[in-house]
Order: sequence, then structure tokens, then C-alpha cells
Amino acid sequence: MRIQIFKFGYVSGNKASFYSVKLNNDNISLIEHFLNDNIALFKSELRNIVNRLKIMGETEGAREHYFRPEEGIPGDRVCALYDSPEKNLRLYCIRFGTKLVLLGSGGYKPKKISALQQDPKLKLENKRIIDIVKLIEKRMEEGEIWISSDGMDFEGNLDLKDNYYED
Repeated sequence: MRIQIFKFGYVSGNKASFYSVKLNNDNISLIEHFLNDNIALFKSELRNIVNRLKIMGETEGAREHYFRPEEGIPGDRVCALYDSPEKNLRLYCIRFGTKLVLLGSGGYKPKKISALQQDPKLKLENKRIIDIVKLIEKRMEEGEIWISSDGMDFEGNLDLKDNYYED
């Protein structure tokens, strides 16, 4: 899998930065897929999610109360961002403190299911962000990627290839 990590400047600001990834030779990132896949049915929820991201980026930082932690297996660090608890659109992400967030994708979680593992799309997106962060963390341990001194950015080699994590 080839992973290109890049800053999603549309919502990043001076309080928090948001990154996403492009996989293999895809022209758009996971967050852009999330937005495109859900705009027709969930325009209002998407608008609210994007507004929350902008508020975090520009004024408040990526504070924990904006995210639902442990959105998957305990310890995997995946959290979900959504419009409000009664809404069902989930955006999976990984927080690297209050200033840096990696945005993945997600989808609609029907009320009839109690766990994301019961929905193939949500299960796939959750696993994908876990696999990506494992690779990033491995490269951080190796010193190939690091977080900037102000905690706002990924630095180093942000164009990764790894044969272990294949789709």
C-alpha cells in the first residue's frame, strides 16, 4: 500500500492541523471520499462536521470532548467525530494530542446496529485507519516521520510504501 500523508488545509488553522491520506494512486484522500460519498444524503450533518473541524482548527484545538473515543477495539486509538450523538454519520480519525488529527473516512451507522463491526463499510473504514496509523507509528519509531516541535504537523517522509498493509 502506498500512503501519501498531507495536510487538509481547508479546516486546519492555528490551533489544530488536520491531515488525511491518499492511498495507492488515488487522486483524492480518504476525507474527500467521505465528503463525496455522503453529500447527497447527509448534507446538513457534513456541514456541521466540517464546521466543527474548522472551529477546532481555528479557535479551540482538537479537544477530546469533540470526539467519541474507542470507536472500535479498545486501545486502537480510533475515535469518531459526528454531528451530534443522535446522528448516525461517523468520521473516523486518530488524535495525536489536541493539535494534530489524522482524518480517515467513515460512513452512516444505522440505528438498527449496535456495533460498527455489524456494518461492512464501517468495519472496513475503521480497519483502514487502524492499519494506516500502525504504519505511521512504525515509521515514527524508525525516525522517518515525526511530529513538529509545536505539535501541529507531521514532518519527514510523508510518502510511504509498505507491502505489509495491503487492501
